[in-house]
Amino acid sequence: MLDSDLAQIYGVETKSLNRAVKRNRDRFPRDFVFQISVNEWRNLKYQIGTSRSRHGGRRGRPYAFTEHGAIMAANVLNSPGAVQMSVFVVRAFLKMRVLLGDKRGLAQKLAALEKELKKRLDVHEAVIVTILQRVMDIIDPPALPAPPPKPRIGFNP
Repeated sequence: MLDSDLAQIYGVETKSLNRAVKRNRDRFPRDFVFQISVNEWRNLKYQIGTSRSRHGGRRGRPYAFTEHGAIMAANVLNSPGAVQMSVFVVRAFLKMRVLLGDKRGLAQKLAALEKELKKRLDVHEAVIVTILQRVMDIIDPPALPAPPPKPRIGFNP
């Protein structure tokens, strides 16, 4: 997501978002936020009709945020939208923990059942392969070895 879109969601100016990211650089590693390349920027300008003049419009390449960077940006900004997003993310993680906590025992039982079935299938697969090989030998028997050469009749030097 581009910095301008994320700033609009959080209700802040793009320059405020970028300033907060620069001030908290240790919270935004390269897999959270990165600046788009010159070619990507050029293509983006043509797609959205961004001003290419020196008066108005963007003057630099925008930053792109991954989902982790967007959440971290919500944590470093103080706008109402950013605070609301931070609370939403925390509640989502709490709900996931509750849902996953109840299912751990069931997941362990399913894993044990899967392991047992794989063992059984391995034994049955080996037997089936042996039977199929025997059937194939009956349908298309292997070539008989060449008969030994006949002894020559007559004078043998």
